Amino acid sequence: MATDPDAEIDHEGPVTPYRQLAEILKARIGRGDWADGRPIPSEARLVQEYGIARSTVRRALDVLVDERVVWKVQGRGTYVGQPPDEA
Repeated sequence: MATDPDAEIDHEGPVTPYRQLAEILKARIGRGDWADGRPIPSEARLVQEYGIARSTVRRALDVLVDERVVWKVQGRGTYVGQPPDEA
């Protein structure tokens, strides 16, 4: 079942908020909200947009990193896709 990219976090539902956010962000990437190699909104922006704790946002982003949907650059942000080869 595909997640609606415009969904909101359901704090009362059976799925944890971090997992919901990960699925929403994946759906937004799939829809083309952010292009490959481009940054997604900052943690602070996602906290504000979805009304959840920064730790929840970080956990969701870690899931997406593990699934190879995004990568992080310390001090710079989180980017769509995989990092360019460091050749």
